[in-house]
Amino acid sequence: MKSIVLLILGLLLTVAFVAAQEEDRGRPPYQCPKNCGGGHTCHIKNNDCHCKKFGDIKDIKLEFCRLNSWVDGSCGKTYTQWDIKIVNCGDCDLHEIYIGYDYTLRLRDPSSIWNIVRLTYGVLTLPPYQTSINAGASYTFGFIIEGTQKPNLDILYVRF
Repeated sequence: MKSIVLLILGLLLTVAFVAAQEEDRGRPPYQCPKNCGGGHTCHIKNNDCHCKKFGDIKDIKLEFCRLNSWVDGSCGKTYTQWDIKIVNCGDCDLHEIYIGYDYTLRLRDPSSIWNIVRLTYGVLTLPPYQTSINAGASYTFGFIIEGTQKPNLDILYVRF
């Protein structure tokens, strides 16, 4: 009887822990004062916040460069290496950026992404050593994914 109670208690603790983890994954790692919804970028410049539709931002953009594709002979899978350039087209330094991704970012393995931090809730952000992107400058990160399709990346949040 005691072992059954301990087993049930253990299961309940496991369920509670998993539920807490799932709840954390749903929270973005940034705070947007206007709570911009899906399909919009939270754009903050000079402490002024605007919600802009994906693709309507003129002072920051992502440039995709497909470097190479190949078939891995050991498993028969096709892989593609991409470089992504974050270009600051504006007149102010960029201090913070969060980029959303979906299922199309299927990394070959966990080490197949560099110069960017991959957060647990489908978000990429600059690494700690890259504290800003100067006005008129760019920053490049890269990854190797399964397949040849260009991955879907959207700018979720920018702060200048």
